Parts: sequence; structure tokens; C-alpha cells
Amino acid sequence: MQTGVWISLTAYFALMLAIGVYAWRKSTSNSEEYMLGGRNLPPSVAALSAGASDMSGWLLLGLPGALFVSGLSQSWIGIGLFIGAWVNWVVVAPRLRQQTEEYDNSLTIPGFLGNRFPSQARLLRIVSAIVIVVFFAVYTASGLVGGGKLFVSAFNGGYMTGVLLTLGIVMVYTVMGGFLAVSLTDFVQGIIMMLALVIMPIVILTTGQGDGIATAADRLREAVGPDYLSLTAGLTFMGWLSAVAWGLGYFGQPHIIVRFMAIRSVKEVPTARNIGMSWMAVSLIGAISLGIFGRAYAERNGLEVADPETIFIILSNLLFHPLVTGFLYAALLAAIMSTVSSQLLVASSSLTEDIYHTVFKRDATDTELVTVGRIAVLLVGLVAVVIASDPDAQVLGLVSNAWAGFGAAFGPLIILALTWKRMTGAGAVAGLIVGAVVVGLWIMLGLSSVLYEIVPGFVAAWIAIVVVSNMTPDRGEYRAPKAV
Repeated sequence: MQTGVWISLTAYFALMLAIGVYAWRKSTSNSEEYMLGGRNLPPSVAALSAGASDMSGWLLLGLPGALFVSGLSQSWIGIGLFIGAWVNWVVVAPRLRQQTEEYDNSLTIPGFLGNRFPSQARLLRIVSAIVIVVFFAVYTASGLVGGGKLFVSAFNGGYMTGVLLTLGIVMVYTVMGGFLAVSLTDFVQGIIMMLALVIMPIVILTTGQGDGIATAADRLREAVGPDYLSLTAGLTFMGWLSAVAWGLGYFGQPHIIVRFMAIRSVKEVPTARNIGMSWMAVSLIGAISLGIFGRAYAERNGLEVADPETIFIILSNLLFHPLVTGFLYAALLAAIMSTVSSQLLVASSSLTEDIYHTVFKRDATDTELVTVGRIAVLLVGLVAVVIASDPDAQVLGLVSNAWAGFGAAFGPLIILALTWKRMTGAGAVAGLIVGAVVVGLWIMLGLSSVLYEIVPGFVAAWIAIVVVSNMTPDRGEYRAPKAV
């Protein structure tokens, strides 16, 4: 059993490392290439890279696990995410691609904010870089938790061995190849993830004494309850709002929107959007189907599932030939590694460009900045390992906290910076701080069970930006975009 699995996984690991070597030779000669791939990503690579770095192990672990336990009402999270992602591609992507280049060729989100609001440039770059590093350490940890769970469930191995193995492979190709390596591996990983999420539900329904959709639905209503397949049963307004509000997070996720900055041109954004949204639709439907039909399979066969977030791993073992099982494990690792690598690189870029270069050494050479960026990848990864050391941590819980933190701190800030001429540097600082603080306080006060923390954080940040901007003088920091 294990031999076939390891053959597939070894081939996958070899491919990721080969891409890292290719990117190292192709695109790491200066900081723009290492941090942003020279702004030369084709639409297909940018689209799948954004999608794969977005969805992470949450797509194959957290979301199916939530649906496995609670039923179809949990799919509102996916619906909210789909709507948010589409708006993000329409509103943010073309403007961010154009304006980050026009505002002194900004290579990072904090760099763009500093160039957009020169009156508060230093403070904005430092504060936003700190927020990015802190929340990405938590976010990266969620991916490492997924790697640890895979190793335990699939191979009866040690949890920390899985955490360290996942991080080690990601670090090798990220440190070597930078942004181009991360984007190209994301592209491959996105395809693998989508194929796995198409294959798994079909096999569940058709293998052996498979139920078929109608029979599976009847079995679930009988075994679990009539509300299991309802989108609204037992769902309060606050519960519904908390679910769909996940879509608000897209506007402030640095590891996603940085892909918009790297697309070859503004004119190619619509093509990338169509590719990305098609991929997302197929993948979300597959993840939802996996959770629901996986529960039907478990009920039919009397399968005990101690941790619902491992249903993908359990079914991969039970239903497939070892070589295919290895491919499915690779899909899960792809989901985890695509996000971890993106987060490590963005956090590293912020530490390098917005802390080291801005605060400590403004005359640093490109070679020096690339070296510092590689060291920063290692440091952020080690902090994430410490956070991920608890084997009982829930992937969805860690992701939700980090997602809300970024969404509230950066979402209103990015949208208004790109679209509102009257916004001031003081307003930008106020929104950044208020959004992050409100999310943190909401979590510490235990109010997340009442309403997802991104909602109060996002609203408070938006209000803070508008109020403070209108109370402070307009310094004419907005530059009218050039015609494309």
C-alpha cells in the first residue's frame, strides 16, 4: 500500500523542486523578480496561482469537514467566498495592477500604501508589514496543521514530522525560486486540486455499492435528519451573515492580491478573472460534494470519523489504488503548500522591503535584499512551526482568524486607496489599526460565536478611514491613473 503512495508523492515532490530550480535560474536576479516575478505572469498562471494560494488545505480539509458535520448550510461560506472573489477581480485587480506600477513600481502591498500616502509612508509601511507578518504566521500555521494531520492519518506517523516535512519542502523551492517558483507551483497545484475534487465525489457515488445522488440524499435525511440538506434550516440571520461575510476577506489578503500586481498587463486581467472564477466554481462544488457525499458514505458503511476534517484522507485510503491515493495526497499537499509558500513569500517580502530596506538599510543592493528575503522566509516558517505545534488545532479555526484579520485591516484600506481621491494618509493608518484591533478584541472577548469577527472589523475600519480622512487635510496624494 505505502509503496504506491510514496511513488506518487515522490514524483510530486520532485516536480515541485524542479520548478524551484527552474525559477531560480530564470527569475531571481533582482528584488523585483524575486518578490513579483518581474510582473510577467500569464493570465492562466496568475489566475490559478491566486486561487490555489487562496484555498489552501481549507478547501480539502476545513470546508468538507464543516459540511460533513453540519450539512449544506455550511456551503454559504463557499457562496460568500465566490461572490467576494468575483468582486475582487472586478474592482481591485485591474486598479491594483495599474496603480502599483504607477506609484513608483511598488513591489509589496505596504510599499504601495507608502507610495500612495507619502505623508504617512514610513508609519504605514512598518505597521502594515507587522500586521502581515503576525497574521501570516498564524495563517501559515494552519497549513502546517493540515500537513501534520495528513501524515498522522495517512501514514500513522508523527504529527510534528508531518509539520516539519511540509514546511521543509515548501521552504526549499520558495527560498530558491521566489515569486516565480511559488506562482508556477501554484499553477500545477491548482490543477491537481481541481482534479482531485472532481474525482473524489464521483467515485464515492459510483464505486462498489455507491448510492447515487438521490439514494445518498434519502440516506442522509433518514440517518442525520431532514435539515441536513437544507441551505437555511436552523440558520439564524447572524449565522448566515457570518458565513457569507467570508467574502469580505478577499479585498485584504496580501498573498492573493499580490498576484494581481504580477499579471503581464491590465488588459489581461479579464482573461485571468474568467479562468480563476471557473476554477473556483468547480473546486468549491467539488469540496461541498465531498463533505456531503462523504457523510453519506460514512453512514452507509458505519464508518467512524473521529476528525471530520480528515474525511478526504480517509476516503483516499479506502476507495483508490495506492498510486491514485498518492496523487490525492499530493492534491492535499498541493492545497497546503501553495498557500504556505505564498504566505511565506509575502511575509518575507514585507520584512525585507518594508522593514529592512525602509528602516535599517535604504542603500541595500538587490543581491543583499534577495538574501535577506530568503532568510526572512526561514524565520517566518519557524514561528509558524511553533504555532502549529498543537496537534488538536483546527484548520478552519486558524484560517478564519487570520482571514478576518487581513480582511478587516487591509480590505477597506485597499478598496478606498484605489478608488477614493479624498482618502488621506492619516485615514489609511486609522483604518489599518482599527480593523486589526477590532478583530483581535472580538476574538479575545469570545464574540466570534455570535458574529464572525470580520464583520465588525471591516465596518469599523471603513468608518475610521472615512471619518479620519474627512477630518484631516487633503495633501493631493492621489494620482489620476493613466489611460490604458
